[in-house]
Amino acid sequence: MSDYVSPLMQRYGTFSATGADAGVAAHYGDPMREQRRLARATDQPVIVDFSHLGVVTVTGADRARWLTTLSSQVMTSPDVARGSELLLMSVQGRIEFYAHAVEAHDTVWLIVERDQAQPLTDFLNSMKFMLRVEIENRTAEYAVVGSTQNMAQLDAAPDTLKDAVTWCDPWPGIVTGGFSYAATDNHPGTERNWYLYILPAEHLEALGESCELAGTWAAEALRVEAWRPRAAYEVDEKTIPHELDLMRTAVHLNKGCYKGQETVARVHNLGHPPRRLVFLDLDGTEHTQPPVGSVVYAGTKKVGRVTSVALHHEAGPIALAVIKRNVDPKAQLIVSEESLADDGEENAPTVDYAASQMVIVAPDAGQVVGRRNMGDFLR
Repeated sequence: MSDYVSPLMQRYGTFSATGADAGVAAHYGDPMREQRRLARATDQPVIVDFSHLGVVTVTGADRARWLTTLSSQVMTSPDVARGSELLLMSVQGRIEFYAHAVEAHDTVWLIVERDQAQPLTDFLNSMKFMLRVEIENRTAEYAVVGSTQNMAQLDAAPDTLKDAVTWCDPWPGIVTGGFSYAATDNHPGTERNWYLYILPAEHLEALGESCELAGTWAAEALRVEAWRPRAAYEVDEKTIPHELDLMRTAVHLNKGCYKGQETVARVHNLGHPPRRLVFLDLDGTEHTQPPVGSVVYAGTKKVGRVTSVALHHEAGPIALAVIKRNVDPKAQLIVSEESLADDGEENAPTVDYAASQMVIVAPDAGQVVGRRNMGDFLR
């Protein structure tokens, strides 16, 4: 766990985030107002402090071509100048690194979870060989902030943000070479615009005076509502991209060979992902929320775990979960807050939450060659 603490945490009324967002603010005293302001972009800049994220840069004449050979994405595409994302996978197709990528100032900027910045830097340096590339972990030099607003088009935005390296989230668009695993064309993510801004770390504190601040709780609620997976929460040691619908934005199915491609192609063309991402509408009568990692049941059978939880300003308590593929899409689910007693030996009383599932990744997703009928997905 990082010991990083953002300078914006010094503001009065700030409540610290925990888990993957430790070191920045969960909220600044009024989380629901902050979320509404972030969701309803106005003519005044509203930002979320994500300065705890990691920043890795790749420079050199061969950077785009080299990253293309290593990753799931075509980094020579002009789309990278606006915002792209890439995966580095194991031979088994499991996600090892998941990065947001943007090309600016003759540099590819990679935004990752903070604890992945140095391992990613080390891995990329180990793969340089004789190519003209330089890789640096720039996390200490640069800070990341997020917003639903395009600061380049906002008159009131400070120059620090207008001049920042800007990553525009491609989600939920289907990028060139991508493929949707979603069960619907009416994707809720189309209602969400999201930008990450990379700026010199010494400019971060001043943004607290020139911009309205919203905490990570606000950003996370909008992310969950948009079905948007995040590396810190939805990705585990077994995750393949098909399970999270990352085939739409992070994988180019028509590019050349890279580590993990065989599994990606096999599951896409001939098989099905073993698990699938779902959206959960949680029962709010408990007046609490289940923690990340809570067990998801279909009847008496454990079928998955909650990966992200948020309190939305309109929808109430919502969550993302990864469950087994063959769970009936119409099944009513139960989320169980199973925890240990203080002595760590006996199970404490559990709290159960009724959960209505909304299918994100279709149970019959994959097998694009010789697809069976939807009714056969339980086989």
